[in-house]
This record gives sequence, structure tokens and C-alpha cells, in this order.
Amino acid sequence: MKMKLPQVFLKTCRVTVFTVLTAAAGNTFAADKELLDILLSNDAITSDQHRSLMEKPSLSSKDFAPSASPTQTEVEAIVAREVDGAIDQNLDQRIDAKIDGKLTDKVAAKIEEEFPVKASYGSSGFRLASRDGNWQTNLGWRAQLRYTNPTSGDPRQIDDFEDDPESTFEARRLRMKIGGFGYRPWLGYYFEVDLQPSRTVEDSSSKASARVIDWRITAEKWDWAALRVGQWKIDYNRERVDSSGRQQFVERSIVNRIFSIDRQVGAQLRGHLFKDTLADMRYYAGVFTGEGRGVKNDDDSMMWMGRLQWNFLGRDLDWKQTDVEYTELPTGSLAFAAATNEGRCTRWSSSGCGNLDGFTAPADAVEGQFEVNQVMQEFAFKWRGFSAQQEFHWKTVEDNVAGTKNDFTGAYAQAGYFFHYLFPVVPKPLELAFRYAFVKEPNEMNRVQDNVREEFTVGANWFIKGHNNKLTVDFSHLTLEDKFFNRDVEDDRGRVQWDISF
Repeated sequence: MKMKLPQVFLKTCRVTVFTVLTAAAGNTFAADKELLDILLSNDAITSDQHRSLMEKPSLSSKDFAPSASPTQTEVEAIVAREVDGAIDQNLDQRIDAKIDGKLTDKVAAKIEEEFPVKASYGSSGFRLASRDGNWQTNLGWRAQLRYTNPTSGDPRQIDDFEDDPESTFEARRLRMKIGGFGYRPWLGYYFEVDLQPSRTVEDSSSKASARVIDWRITAEKWDWAALRVGQWKIDYNRERVDSSGRQQFVERSIVNRIFSIDRQVGAQLRGHLFKDTLADMRYYAGVFTGEGRGVKNDDDSMMWMGRLQWNFLGRDLDWKQTDVEYTELPTGSLAFAAATNEGRCTRWSSSGCGNLDGFTAPADAVEGQFEVNQVMQEFAFKWRGFSAQQEFHWKTVEDNVAGTKNDFTGAYAQAGYFFHYLFPVVPKPLELAFRYAFVKEPNEMNRVQDNVREEFTVGANWFIKGHNNKLTVDFSHLTLEDKFFNRDVEDDRGRVQWDISF
């Protein structure tokens, strides 16, 4: 590449070279040699000049007469070579960078394409999935951190209401969840481990030991018929099956302890029929040991249950509370369920088989002592930030040893709304809610008489990241009408909870 330089630029080059040489004249011979090498490499002097000057003990400005200066053509050639070199080097660098970038992208794409496992994160936690779509594992962690005052539970008897107040922090639930599918996408599995259940000071440390609370395998190749086996919260009523991390309040209502079937070991047939029509419905029918979580049956009697759910607007309703997702179209369900069991249990919880107040504990009961029959009606609805649900329960417990038969009734109704959708000044993550519940149950001292308990609860949720990260505050007014002592007692309770999933 040749470039024509203005005369003034050429003169400037000559002056610059002359000045450099003059300044270097007083340097040592090593500096002179270095300078001469530079001039030679840039064609500023000839080889003969270089040899001649190298023989001198030192250099001065006199050694560089004007005749030794490069001609205009030589200067133009020098500058042109330098410019060409700079341009070529810059161009090479850009080309190399572009090639490197493309190669890096291709290598990354190739690895991504051929590596057998994909990793990602979603609502179910960290996900590993095979490229062929037949294997998937989701790993999630959840913590539920709670403060309560003056009691951490639901007081049921007069002495519970009159106990000294408690102010306590607790890790109400610390859970690890593992789920996904294998062999085929329709063959699903799920495990859940409770890492540190809370206990009272009277309980042994074993009460707080880690435990597997859920394990199940579901074959769901067809919507209309699926088979589930294992141990899980039986699909009996919405309030219990709804995860504690998907609740509208800090905890479930006072109805839950009395009427929950909770976790059982067994098998269930389930299906979704007439999808997306006004006849849209789900059914559940199962047989279980009836002894609760992790306990073998001690007789040949089994627990039987069934549930029929009608999605009366043609849209299915998820098992979770509140309408934080903002359901665009009105969606609701109406359900009925029934269950029967004969054994040592009169109630069930996450801890397994238990007894209702005034009834013999499982460890002291005899085989087949209690026959329990119960039915349930349920309604749920969501639409544009509004949610409501309601349940009514009836249960009878027949004591085959004492020859008695007792009835239990209970119900709750709750509703919540994101008022931001009416008044934009209200923060969008804020939901306000209210719940009423009552239980009519046999008196602990005399099962012929019935007690009545009531719950009035107001609550507020602040959704940081949906149900996966939220703050909940609620306040309850709790009452008891005790027929045996002919007394009415009441108490108030406040709770604050942070529920977060990873």
C-alpha cells in the first residue's frame, strides 16, 4: 500500500529523526547500537551506513548529515509499511476474535446438544432432565419459619385456653422434595422428607427426627385413568391436600385435626373426565391400610375412600389456595367425598395414627376397636384475584369396646382478595383474607355432651415470589363452649410466618 504524504509531514519526520539522534549522541555505545539497529530495521539508514557508524566509539549529530536522511520516497515507503502493518494487525485481531467467538459458540452448542442431561431451575426447584425426554428429577428445599403468641396450636379444652402464654419461634416445616418421572413421562414419582419436625419440651428428641412423609409412584398414561401407589395425603378434602406452602393463612383451620384422613399407605385409581366441557370432572377411589403414615395394618380391615369433583365451569382448579396467579376466567369446583375405616385410630395426622380427645389412644386400643365413617362436601372458586373455598364435614366414631357412637360436625369458609385490582394504590403483592370455622365434638370428660369451638381469623399475605417466597400474618379469635363444665372461654392468637422454597 502506497501513501502520498504532504511535504510538511515529511519535513516533520526528518526533524523528529534528527532530534532523536541528537539527543542520543551523548549516550553510551550500547544505546548507540540500539538506536542504529532501529534505524536500520526501519530503512532510515543503509547497511553500509550502519557498519560505518558502528565502528565509531560514539555518535554525534555530525555523523548524520542531511544527505544521510531518507528521501521522500523512502519516508513514504517506511510510513506506508507501518500503516499497512497496523491495519493488517488490527484486521487480523478482529478476524481472530470473530473466529474464536464462532468456534466458542459452536463448541458450546455442540456440548449442549450432545450432553445427555439438561439442567435448569423452575417452580419445582432444580431440574435435571434427559435429552430424550424420558427422565426428569426435580429437587427442592423449603423452610417455614414461624412466630406465635400466646399459643402455637389450636386450644381444644379449657385448660388449653387457661395455660400460661407462650411466645415462641419455630421451624414449623423444613422439607426436602424430590420428584419427576422415569422411563416414560407418564410414570411419575415423588418423595418428601421432613427434616426437623417441631416438638414440645415434654417430647423425646426422636419426635424431631427426620422422616419420610410422602413417597408415591403414579402411572398416568391416560387422563381418564391413572394408578397411584405409595404413601401420600389422600385426596379427600382440599384444605388438607393443599400444601402447607400453598395456604392462605399461617395454618389450616380448627376443622383439619378432627376430619383429616391425612397420609395413608395404599393404592388409588384416579382420572379426569370430559375435559374442557361443562361436565368436566375428576374422580378418586382408593384402598389403604388405614393405620396412617409408615404403619402396617394389624388386621384384614382396610380404609376405603372416594371423591368426585365437578369443575362446573369447564376448567380444572389446582390444589392450592389464593389467586396469586390471577385467574383470568372464573374457575370453580364442587366436590363430595366419603371414607370408612375400622381399626385403632380415631384421627390421623403427619405423625400417623392418633386419637381424638376422650377416645382411647392407639397403643391402648384393641384390634378393630373403632369404626370411623365420614363424608365431606367442598366448594372452591377463583377469579381475577378473588378466591374462596368452603368445606362441611360429618364424622361418626363407633367404639366397639365401649358400645358408644359419637358424631362430629365441622365446617369452615374462607375468602381472600388482592385489592390492588380495585384500588391501584394498594400494593399488588398484598392479599387480605378472612376465615370462619366451627367444630361440634363430644366433650372429653363426658362424650354424651357436645362442645362447640369457633375460629375467626383475619390474615394478610405479601407475595415476594408467589407461594415460593411469601410473608403471612394472621390473627385469630378462638372460643370454646364446654358443656361439661358449663363454661365459655376464649383467647386470641397472633402468628407471623415466612415461607420460602428453593
